[in-house]
Amino acid sequence: MDRWLVNGAQKASISLEDRGFSYGDGLFETIAVRAGKCRFLDAHLQRLQGGCSRLGLAEQPTDTLIAELVAAIAHSKHGTAKIIITRGCGPRGYRPPTNPQPTRIIGYQESTAGSPGSSGVQIRYCTTLISRNRQTAGIKSLNRLEQVLAQSEWNDPGIAEGLMLNDKGEVVCGTMTNLFCSRDNVLLTPNLSECGIRGVMRQQVIEVARAADITVKECAIDKRDLMHADDLFLTNSLLGLITVAELDGRRYSPSALTTEIKLGLCALGVEECAA
Repeated sequence: MDRWLVNGAQKASISLEDRGFSYGDGLFETIAVRAGKCRFLDAHLQRLQGGCSRLGLAEQPTDTLIAELVAAIAHSKHGTAKIIITRGCGPRGYRPPTNPQPTRIIGYQESTAGSPGSSGVQIRYCTTLISRNRQTAGIKSLNRLEQVLAQSEWNDPGIAEGLMLNDKGEVVCGTMTNLFCSRDNVLLTPNLSECGIRGVMRQQVIEVARAADITVKECAIDKRDLMHADDLFLTNSLLGLITVAELDGRRYSPSALTTEIKLGLCALGVEECAA
């Protein structure tokens, strides 16, 4: 990140006693900044506050978060903002402090707008599993070691993403994306009640689909379901909707359903879906 604010002060370091550093005890949000504004900010803040509640952290002052985001992205048009909330500093050991003082970190990195691609990407399956835990399912915690290990499985620049399964053989998500597939004009996406992140772009897709009277089912999905799907696509807050061209030797082309959803996202300002 090019700019950092820690508890409102310009700095790029935290205490070695911070539990976010020691134990991954906290949450984060990654937000697309487009045309000088944080895209879908309300949805990101709602997920952040919900995650804080799940972890037993005090709700973060929304006005403060917004003011610090505005300061971090000042005079910039295109980039990535990041919010990190940790439980703050504490004594050695896993037991949380009785009166935690959360650490609030805001970061921003400017980038150049790229041309949206339309040809689709090649993806693969990962051997690293994603753990099932209802207590942390859905939230974006700082514990991302499984995703780090999964992404270390390949070096081929032609592979854009890897899909992660749980120990039941269900396909849950990509290492940095949510997964959708369509079949017989029905949109399917994995049930995330036991693991995975409820992505902000994922929710936008679900809302766009339902507004277009497209049936959406959150359900268990396995490799066989993907092999017989009409098409696949991935979603990510920064990348929008990414169509899949190939998985495990199977080729896919965007369906009319996916094209309709892309148009709906484009209408919401997701410029990456303009192609």
